[in-house]
Amino acid sequence: MRWVTSLKWLAITIVAIVLAFAAFITWFDWNYARPFINREVSTATGRPFAIRGDLSLHWLAPNPQAPGLGRWLPRPRLIANDIVLGNVAWSQEPNMVSVGRLTFSLEWLPLLDKRVVLPEVALSAPKVVIEQQADGRNNWTFTKGDGQPSPWKFRIGRLILEDGVVRANLVPQQLDLTANIATIDGQAPYGIGVSLKGTFRKVAVTGKGRGGDVLSLEDSGEPYPLDASVRIGRTQIAAKGTFTNPATLSALDMHLRLAGPTMADLYPITGVLLPETPSYETNGHLLHTAGVWRYERFQGKVGQSDLSGTLVFRQRQPRNILQGAVVSNQLRLVDLGPAIGGQNPSGGSDLSGKPKAPPSDKVLPVDPFKTDRWRAIDADVQFTGRKIIKDKSLPIDNLVTHLVLDDGVLSLRPLEFGVAGGRITSTLVLNGQAEPMKVDSQVSLRHLKMKQLLPDVDLMKTSVGEVNGDAALTATGNSIAALAGSSNGEIKTLIDRGSVSKLLLQYMGLNVGNIVLTKLFGDKQIEMRCAAADFAVRDGLMDARTFVIDTDDTSIGVTGQVDLKRERFNLTIRPEPKHFGLLSLRSPLYVRGTFKHPDVGVNVPTLVARAGGAIALGVLAPYTALIPLLELGPGKDSPCGELLAKLQHPPSRNPANVKSVPDANGTGTGSGNAPGSKPGGRGRAPQSSPSAAAVGSGSEKP
Repeated sequence: MRWVTSLKWLAITIVAIVLAFAAFITWFDWNYARPFINREVSTATGRPFAIRGDLSLHWLAPNPQAPGLGRWLPRPRLIANDIVLGNVAWSQEPNMVSVGRLTFSLEWLPLLDKRVVLPEVALSAPKVVIEQQADGRNNWTFTKGDGQPSPWKFRIGRLILEDGVVRANLVPQQLDLTANIATIDGQAPYGIGVSLKGTFRKVAVTGKGRGGDVLSLEDSGEPYPLDASVRIGRTQIAAKGTFTNPATLSALDMHLRLAGPTMADLYPITGVLLPETPSYETNGHLLHTAGVWRYERFQGKVGQSDLSGTLVFRQRQPRNILQGAVVSNQLRLVDLGPAIGGQNPSGGSDLSGKPKAPPSDKVLPVDPFKTDRWRAIDADVQFTGRKIIKDKSLPIDNLVTHLVLDDGVLSLRPLEFGVAGGRITSTLVLNGQAEPMKVDSQVSLRHLKMKQLLPDVDLMKTSVGEVNGDAALTATGNSIAALAGSSNGEIKTLIDRGSVSKLLLQYMGLNVGNIVLTKLFGDKQIEMRCAAADFAVRDGLMDARTFVIDTDDTSIGVTGQVDLKRERFNLTIRPEPKHFGLLSLRSPLYVRGTFKHPDVGVNVPTLVARAGGAIALGVLAPYTALIPLLELGPGKDSPCGELLAKLQHPPSRNPANVKSVPDANGTGTGSGNAPGSKPGGRGRAPQSSPSAAAVGSGSEKP
């Protein structure tokens, strides 16, 4: 039985030692240990460390959440006053941390593995500086005195803040932000108030907010409440909700409101490519988990347009992607003008400066597409617009498109919408990888009502015709003006089964007497047998291969070119009345000049000759030959029949060579043949027809 007695005394001895040790560390004046602690912490961190105030220790009950034996061991709780931790040598701030009062609990067993685990840390009046250099060096990576990384690892479970200042100066993120923290009472679940001031990517940042007084730094599932309002540059952000684990923002669940003068300002903030827009505001439900951000059921306005839907932002390699579906009940195209290369509707400037105005003699927009941003992110977004407004008189409805942005290539397949009682269906591909940008487009127009296309023109209100057409164009350029000036392809249009205002057509034919009579007795309808147009486009030059309008009273032919590159007209319009009218003057009109300053008039020598009764058959031969065919049908051999047959086949993006618009000297280049010309040469009509010869050679002048 002696061995039993020995074990009893051994147990008593162990318990006594433990109790003695516990009593010692409980009643020991820990201020005597400050030099030792200061020295050891300085060695472990490679920074000067000092506890300059009182140091005391108390015991806490074992942590049931601790692994292994840790759940059975009591935990020490240390309280230290007036603590400073020095900063890295390259910092201009002498201290990384200074704390008026520090209270923390400590796990025993992790110390054996050189891990400092602090389940809870409370900081009173802290001043913390977090810094990172452009080369990646930071002040939160600790090194020993020999410059090697410290083998000790730190982990904090929960953080409690009371009245302090935290400054973050992160050069790679271009962030320099100071947060002032103050304790607040009676606003549960919020325990602290925060005010922010600083800069982000060289943009001023201000804000204020409320947060919980206990922040879990681990993904423990404990939500942290936040209610904040921040202004970054011109963008206002308001968020209210909860999140866990601030390092990864796990289980983020926020109501988010965004507002600002343009969505493009969000690009430097979020990295998400958004277009230049008028002022906007949006409210929605923001969720985040595992690298996926969801902005659900958001509703907002851009200018006078509304938007709603759900967007998902996924972090992935090599590029992040934005996916989702957006619906607009009313969308004004002017609100998206800059996004498609137009001018800023607000007249203001974006972050890069003021929009470019076209040259004084031009009208096509020259604002560049910002294709450099297209490779920053991919996108796959469905968009539906129930009502699209270009202007009040021409609404667009039921727009449906699928936008895909893949490595700088933007495609809209399809892009469909209703307009003027009909439907436009198209596909559009913009290759932002190329410099300049390459564009490939196909467009189909079906059943567009003429009176709805021009509702503000009184003379068109009684028209009931339909417009059908197809176009296939390619182009290169970084603006609408550049794209138009480099375009190649074909444009075909057919107007059939309609009627037009007699007054409108007779304005073109200069039937002065009929204009007077029509004004007195009303504008009667004229049945339009056919209107057909076929343009070849090469290097921005549109050539009217076929352009004929035939009615009961008049047949009208149009020849010439439109130069999209130089924005100039070179058209001749030949009306041929079928019936003699009072003062009927069947003279060609010319359209010259620029898009901005067009010049429309009458060829005076031809007018005088016709007034005298001399009709130059050489001018009208190509068109009068069509009149009988048009009167019969239109038949399959008429220009309308021919064009209708062409519309059944896809237009070509590489048409035959077209003639050029004459320059200031009246000369032009090209291989096209004018009416009345012989194949293979410059068009040349009979001498009795100077106007026709001019059209054929590109030298007609008013």
